Amino acid sequence: MFNHLKHIIIYVKQVTSFKVGDLATVGCIADACGHCHACDHQEEQFCPELTFSFNSKDKILGGDNFTYGGFSKYYVVEDKYALHMPNFTDLAAAAPLLCAGITVYSPLKYWNVGAGKKVAILGVGGLGHVAIRFAKAMGAHVTILTRTAEKAADAKRLGADDAIVTSDPAQMAAAVYRFDFILNTVSAAHDINEYIPLLNYRGALVNVGLPSEPFKVGAYNLIHGNRVLAGSNIGGIAETQEMLDFAFKHNIVTDVELIAPDYVNTALERLERNNVRYRFVIDMQKL
Repeated sequence: MFNHLKHIIIYVKQVTSFKVGDLATVGCIADACGHCHACDHQEEQFCPELTFSFNSKDKILGGDNFTYGGFSKYYVVEDKYALHMPNFTDLAAAAPLLCAGITVYSPLKYWNVGAGKKVAILGVGGLGHVAIRFAKAMGAHVTILTRTAEKAADAKRLGADDAIVTSDPAQMAAAVYRFDFILNTVSAAHDINEYIPLLNYRGALVNVGLPSEPFKVGAYNLIHGNRVLAGSNIGGIAETQEMLDFAFKHNIVTDVELIAPDYVNTALERLERNNVRYRFVIDMQKL
Protein backbone atom coordinates (compact mmCIF):
# COMPACT_ATOMS: atom_id res chain seq x y z
CA MET A 1 0.00 0.00 0.00
CA PHE A 2 3.05 2.27 0.05
CA ASN A 3 4.66 4.06 -2.84
CA HIS A 4 7.50 6.51 -2.67
CA LEU A 5 8.85 9.64 -4.31
CA LYS A 6 12.58 9.82 -4.94
CA HIS A 7 15.24 10.77 -7.44
CA ILE A 8 16.17 7.96 -9.82
CA ILE A 9 19.69 7.88 -11.20
CA ILE A 10 20.30 5.56 -14.15
CA TYR A 11 23.90 4.41 -14.60
CA VAL A 12 24.14 2.88 -18.08
CA LYS A 13 26.28 2.91 -21.18
CA GLN A 14 25.12 4.21 -24.55
CA VAL A 15 21.68 5.33 -23.42
CA THR A 16 19.54 6.02 -26.47
CA SER A 17 15.99 5.92 -25.08
CA PHE A 18 16.37 8.85 -22.67
CA LYS A 19 17.75 12.33 -22.94
CA VAL A 20 18.77 14.79 -20.26
CA GLY A 21 15.70 16.27 -18.61
CA ASP A 22 13.36 13.32 -19.24
CA LEU A 23 11.29 12.08 -16.32
CA ALA A 24 12.45 8.52 -15.65
CA THR A 25 11.07 5.97 -13.24
CA VAL A 26 11.41 2.32 -12.25
CA GLY A 27 8.39 0.10 -11.70
CA CYS A 28 8.22 -3.36 -10.17
CA ILE A 29 10.95 -4.80 -12.42
CA ALA A 30 14.59 -3.76 -12.06
CA ASP A 31 16.29 -6.53 -14.04
CA ALA A 32 15.71 -9.80 -15.90
CA CYS A 33 17.83 -12.27 -17.87
CA GLY A 34 16.89 -10.79 -21.26
CA HIS A 35 17.03 -14.07 -23.18
CA CYS A 36 14.42 -16.51 -21.84
CA HIS A 37 11.03 -17.20 -23.45
CA ALA A 38 9.31 -14.64 -21.20
CA CYS A 39 11.84 -11.90 -21.90
CA ASP A 40 11.73 -12.61 -25.63
CA HIS A 41 7.97 -11.97 -25.51
CA GLN A 42 8.22 -8.78 -23.41
CA GLU A 43 6.81 -10.53 -20.35
CA GLU A 44 9.74 -10.01 -18.01
CA GLN A 45 7.48 -10.50 -14.99
CA PHE A 46 7.69 -14.26 -15.64
CA CYS A 47 11.48 -14.40 -16.06
CA PRO A 48 13.04 -17.05 -13.75
CA GLU A 49 15.91 -14.62 -13.06
CA LEU A 50 13.68 -11.62 -12.42
CA THR A 51 14.88 -8.94 -10.01
CA PHE A 52 12.05 -7.00 -8.45
CA SER A 53 12.81 -3.42 -7.49
CA PHE A 54 11.89 -4.44 -3.93
CA ASN A 55 12.84 -7.45 -1.77
CA SER A 56 14.93 -9.27 -4.39
CA LYS A 57 18.56 -10.26 -4.17
CA ASP A 58 20.59 -7.26 -5.31
CA LYS A 59 22.70 -8.41 -8.27
CA ILE A 60 24.75 -5.20 -8.23
CA LEU A 61 25.78 -5.19 -4.56
CA GLY A 62 25.75 -8.98 -4.23
CA GLY A 63 26.08 -10.90 -0.98
CA ASP A 64 23.11 -10.69 1.35
CA ASN A 65 21.95 -7.35 -0.03
CA PHE A 66 18.37 -6.94 -1.19
CA THR A 67 16.61 -4.33 -3.29
CA TYR A 68 14.66 -1.80 -1.21
CA GLY A 69 12.22 -0.31 -3.67
CA GLY A 70 11.19 3.23 -2.81
CA PHE A 71 13.35 3.26 0.30
CA SER A 72 16.48 3.19 -1.89
CA LYS A 73 18.65 6.24 -2.33
CA TYR A 74 19.63 5.13 -5.84
CA TYR A 75 18.54 2.68 -8.51
CA VAL A 76 21.06 1.04 -10.82
CA VAL A 77 19.26 -0.30 -13.90
CA GLU A 78 19.78 -0.77 -17.60
CA ASP A 79 17.87 1.81 -19.56
CA LYS A 80 15.58 -0.88 -20.99
CA TYR A 81 14.16 -1.41 -17.48
CA ALA A 82 13.56 2.29 -16.90
CA LEU A 83 10.24 3.84 -17.86
CA HIS A 84 9.33 7.22 -19.30
CA MET A 85 7.14 8.91 -16.69
CA PRO A 86 4.51 11.12 -18.30
CA ASN A 87 4.30 14.65 -16.96
CA PHE A 88 1.44 14.07 -14.51
CA THR A 89 0.36 17.19 -12.67
CA ASP A 90 0.52 15.27 -9.37
CA LEU A 91 3.41 12.80 -9.44
CA ALA A 92 2.58 11.56 -5.93
CA ALA A 93 -0.87 10.47 -7.11
CA ALA A 94 0.66 8.83 -10.19
CA ALA A 95 3.36 6.93 -8.27
CA PRO A 96 1.14 3.95 -7.28
CA LEU A 97 0.36 3.32 -10.94
CA LEU A 98 3.79 1.69 -11.19
CA CYS A 99 2.52 -1.19 -9.04
CA ALA A 100 -1.24 -1.01 -8.50
CA GLY A 101 -1.84 0.45 -11.94
CA ILE A 102 -0.12 -2.29 -13.92
CA THR A 103 -1.57 -4.97 -11.62
CA VAL A 104 -5.12 -4.09 -12.68
CA TYR A 105 -4.44 -2.78 -16.19
CA SER A 106 -2.83 -6.02 -17.39
CA PRO A 107 -5.81 -8.36 -16.78
CA LEU A 108 -8.33 -5.77 -17.97
CA LYS A 109 -6.45 -5.54 -21.25
CA TYR A 110 -5.82 -9.29 -21.59
CA TRP A 111 -9.50 -10.14 -21.13
CA ASN A 112 -10.56 -7.49 -23.67
CA VAL A 113 -12.48 -5.26 -21.30
CA GLY A 114 -14.07 -2.50 -23.31
CA ALA A 115 -17.26 -1.12 -24.82
CA GLY A 116 -20.22 -3.44 -24.45
CA LYS A 117 -18.67 -5.41 -21.58
CA LYS A 118 -20.28 -5.58 -18.15
CA VAL A 119 -17.45 -5.57 -15.63
CA ALA A 120 -17.44 -5.91 -11.86
CA ILE A 121 -14.60 -4.90 -9.55
CA LEU A 122 -14.59 -6.84 -6.29
CA GLY A 123 -13.26 -4.60 -3.53
CA VAL A 124 -12.74 -0.84 -3.29
CA GLY A 125 -9.20 -0.44 -1.99
CA GLY A 126 -5.68 0.25 -3.15
CA LEU A 127 -6.21 -1.86 -6.27
CA GLY A 128 -9.95 -1.67 -6.73
CA HIS A 129 -10.30 2.10 -6.78
CA VAL A 130 -7.85 2.48 -9.67
CA ALA A 131 -9.32 -0.56 -11.46
CA ILE A 132 -12.65 1.28 -11.59
CA ARG A 133 -10.99 4.17 -13.39
CA PHE A 134 -9.14 2.00 -15.91
CA ALA A 135 -12.18 -0.16 -16.73
CA LYS A 136 -14.34 2.92 -17.17
CA ALA A 137 -11.77 4.57 -19.44
CA MET A 138 -11.69 1.39 -21.54
CA GLY A 139 -15.41 1.86 -22.18
CA ALA A 140 -16.91 -0.85 -19.97
CA HIS A 141 -20.02 -0.63 -17.82
CA VAL A 142 -18.48 -0.86 -14.34
CA THR A 143 -20.09 -2.19 -11.17
CA ILE A 144 -18.37 -2.34 -7.81
CA LEU A 145 -18.89 -5.28 -5.44
CA THR A 146 -18.31 -4.29 -1.82
CA ARG A 147 -19.53 -5.33 1.60
CA THR A 148 -20.38 -1.83 2.85
CA ALA A 149 -22.77 0.90 1.73
CA GLU A 150 -20.05 3.48 2.47
CA LYS A 151 -17.68 1.95 -0.08
CA ALA A 152 -20.56 1.58 -2.54
CA ALA A 153 -21.18 5.32 -2.33
CA ASP A 154 -17.49 6.10 -2.79
CA ALA A 155 -17.35 3.82 -5.83
CA LYS A 156 -19.82 6.13 -7.57
CA ARG A 157 -17.49 9.07 -6.84
CA LEU A 158 -14.65 7.09 -8.42
CA GLY A 159 -16.66 6.60 -11.60
CA ALA A 160 -18.48 3.29 -11.18
CA ASP A 161 -21.83 3.04 -12.92
CA ASP A 162 -23.39 0.79 -10.27
CA ALA A 163 -22.61 -0.75 -6.91
CA ILE A 164 -23.74 -3.96 -5.25
CA VAL A 165 -23.52 -4.37 -1.48
CA THR A 166 -22.48 -8.02 -1.29
CA SER A 167 -23.72 -8.43 2.29
CA ASP A 168 -27.27 -7.92 0.96
CA PRO A 169 -28.64 -11.31 -0.27
CA ALA A 170 -31.30 -9.64 -2.41
CA GLN A 171 -28.77 -7.54 -4.32
CA MET A 172 -26.54 -10.57 -4.87
CA ALA A 173 -29.42 -12.73 -6.08
CA ALA A 174 -30.42 -10.05 -8.59
CA ALA A 175 -26.88 -10.01 -10.02
CA VAL A 176 -26.62 -13.69 -11.02
CA TYR A 177 -25.38 -14.07 -14.65
CA ARG A 178 -24.88 -10.30 -14.92
CA PHE A 179 -21.15 -9.87 -15.62
CA ASP A 180 -18.79 -10.77 -18.44
CA PHE A 181 -15.74 -10.21 -16.26
CA ILE A 182 -15.01 -9.84 -12.55
CA LEU A 183 -11.68 -8.53 -11.26
CA ASN A 184 -11.09 -9.73 -7.71
CA THR A 185 -8.78 -7.33 -5.84
CA VAL A 186 -9.47 -8.66 -2.33
CA SER A 187 -6.54 -10.02 -0.29
CA ALA A 188 -8.49 -10.79 2.88
CA ALA A 189 -9.97 -14.26 3.34
CA HIS A 190 -13.27 -14.63 1.48
CA ASP A 191 -15.49 -17.22 -0.18
CA ILE A 192 -14.93 -17.04 -3.92
CA ASN A 193 -18.04 -19.17 -4.51
CA GLU A 194 -20.23 -16.19 -3.62
CA TYR A 195 -19.09 -14.35 -6.74
CA ILE A 196 -18.66 -16.98 -9.48
CA PRO A 197 -22.46 -17.24 -10.02
CA LEU A 198 -22.51 -13.55 -10.92
CA LEU A 199 -20.63 -14.38 -14.13
CA ASN A 200 -22.50 -14.78 -17.38
CA TYR A 201 -21.88 -17.83 -19.55
CA ARG A 202 -18.17 -18.08 -20.46
CA GLY A 203 -17.39 -15.19 -18.14
CA ALA A 204 -14.10 -14.91 -16.27
CA LEU A 205 -13.22 -14.09 -12.67
CA VAL A 206 -9.58 -13.02 -12.42
CA ASN A 207 -7.74 -12.72 -9.12
CA VAL A 208 -5.09 -10.10 -8.42
CA GLY A 209 -5.49 -10.13 -4.64
CA LEU A 210 -3.43 -12.55 -2.56
CA PRO A 211 -5.38 -14.05 0.35
CA SER A 212 -3.23 -15.99 2.79
CA GLU A 213 -5.50 -19.06 2.59
CA PRO A 214 -6.26 -21.14 -0.54
CA PHE A 215 -9.62 -20.83 -2.27
CA LYS A 216 -12.07 -23.72 -1.99
CA VAL A 217 -13.92 -23.68 -5.27
CA GLY A 218 -17.15 -25.51 -6.05
CA ALA A 219 -16.62 -27.21 -9.39
CA TYR A 220 -20.28 -26.93 -10.43
CA ASN A 221 -20.17 -23.12 -10.34
CA LEU A 222 -17.38 -23.19 -12.94
CA ILE A 223 -18.66 -26.00 -15.12
CA HIS A 224 -22.17 -24.60 -15.28
CA GLY A 225 -21.78 -21.83 -17.79
CA ASN A 226 -18.21 -22.65 -18.88
CA ARG A 227 -16.92 -20.02 -16.48
CA VAL A 228 -13.22 -19.29 -16.00
CA LEU A 229 -11.32 -18.76 -12.74
CA ALA A 230 -7.89 -17.24 -13.39
CA GLY A 231 -5.09 -15.18 -11.90
CA SER A 232 -2.95 -12.31 -13.13
CA ASN A 233 0.49 -11.02 -12.24
CA ILE A 234 1.87 -7.57 -13.06
CA GLY A 235 2.88 -6.72 -16.63
CA GLY A 236 6.18 -6.49 -18.44
CA ILE A 237 8.15 -3.34 -19.18
CA ALA A 238 6.41 -2.56 -22.48
CA GLU A 239 2.95 -3.07 -21.01
CA THR A 240 3.82 -0.96 -17.96
CA GLN A 241 4.85 1.89 -20.27
CA GLU A 242 1.63 1.41 -22.21
CA MET A 243 -0.33 1.62 -18.95
CA LEU A 244 1.40 4.86 -17.92
CA ASP A 245 0.68 6.44 -21.30
CA PHE A 246 -2.96 5.30 -21.16
CA ALA A 247 -3.36 6.68 -17.64
CA PHE A 248 -1.89 10.03 -18.65
CA LYS A 249 -4.15 10.25 -21.72
CA HIS A 250 -7.26 9.54 -19.63
CA ASN A 251 -6.18 11.53 -16.56
CA ILE A 252 -6.08 8.44 -14.33
CA VAL A 253 -4.24 8.67 -11.03
CA THR A 254 -4.77 7.16 -7.58
CA ASP A 255 -6.23 8.64 -4.41
CA VAL A 256 -3.28 9.14 -2.08
CA GLU A 257 -2.23 10.52 1.25
CA LEU A 258 1.29 11.95 1.10
CA ILE A 259 3.26 11.26 4.29
CA ALA A 260 6.74 11.84 5.67
CA PRO A 261 9.01 8.85 6.46
CA ASP A 262 8.64 9.33 10.21
CA TYR A 263 4.90 8.64 9.84
CA VAL A 264 5.41 5.10 8.50
CA ASN A 265 4.69 3.23 11.76
CA THR A 266 1.47 5.17 12.25
CA ALA A 267 0.53 4.50 8.63
CA LEU A 268 1.06 0.76 9.15
CA GLU A 269 -1.24 0.84 12.17
CA ARG A 270 -3.86 2.62 10.07
CA LEU A 271 -3.49 0.01 7.34
CA GLU A 272 -4.34 -2.67 9.89
CA ARG A 273 -7.57 -0.78 10.57
CA ASN A 274 -8.23 -0.25 6.84
CA ASN A 275 -7.99 3.47 7.50
CA VAL A 276 -6.58 4.82 4.23
CA ARG A 277 -8.28 6.17 1.10
CA TYR A 278 -6.59 4.61 -0.82
CA ARG A 279 -2.78 4.72 -0.90
CA PHE A 280 -0.04 6.11 1.28
CA VAL A 281 2.83 7.69 -0.64
CA ILE A 282 6.04 8.42 1.25
CA ASP A 283 7.84 11.61 0.31
CA MET A 284 11.48 10.56 0.66
CA GLN A 285 12.62 14.16 0.19
CA LYS A 286 11.50 14.75 3.77
CA LEU A 287 14.17 12.43 5.20
